[in-house]
Amino acid sequence: MVEHTATSTADVRAVHVGPMDNVAYLLTCRASGAQLLVDAADEPDTLLDLVQEGDPDGRLGTVVTTHRHRDHVGALEALVEATGASTAAGADDADHLPVPVDRRLAHGDVLRVGELALEVVHLRGHTPGSVALVLRDPAGPDHVFTGDSLFPGGVGNTRGDAGDFAQLLGDVTERLFAVLGDDTVVHPGHGAPTTLGRERPQLPQWRERGW
Repeated sequence: MVEHTATSTADVRAVHVGPMDNVAYLLTCRASGAQLLVDAADEPDTLLDLVQEGDPDGRLGTVVTTHRHRDHVGALEALVEATGASTAAGADDADHLPVPVDRRLAHGDVLRVGELALEVVHLRGHTPGSVALVLRDPAGPDHVFTGDSLFPGGVGNTRGDAGDFAQLLGDVTERLFAVLGDDTVVHPGHGAPTTLGRERPQLPQWRERGW
């Protein structure tokens, strides 16, 4: 089932795919019809149907991969082959993807999707090159697509590495919570959306528990 959210500038469609309940997101610029997909995780036919729901001609400009883990790239090769979309990923994860990466993303970069501008936020810790994308909405609220770096109830898995956990929690705190409003909608790589306001009070607890 496709979940649909409308902002003042974009249509955001989400679909759950694969055995790990990954969420892929399709962003469609309402002014131009240009489209970008976040995480071609699995089930390429489902994702192609999603793309066509946003654009009857099936046009897809870019696929962004939030990080290198296999459950987030299972349909990437098939989707790129079917649509001719360009690819983008965090620079430190780009060489680990199953297809060549056309654009290596760094913190502070901006991805253009028609008239939309998506801000790239590098969130180190879950993987070295994990990125989130921020979609600002002048009518509010903003939206952030966090991959596996931020979920309801905590940050992403850092495999018990205290240094990676401290890095990820620090990046999430400084680069998301410190700069975005409480009404910002968080769209994670698995599970249901949340907001920064709902998660903010838990930051001290996350720091204390270490995961």
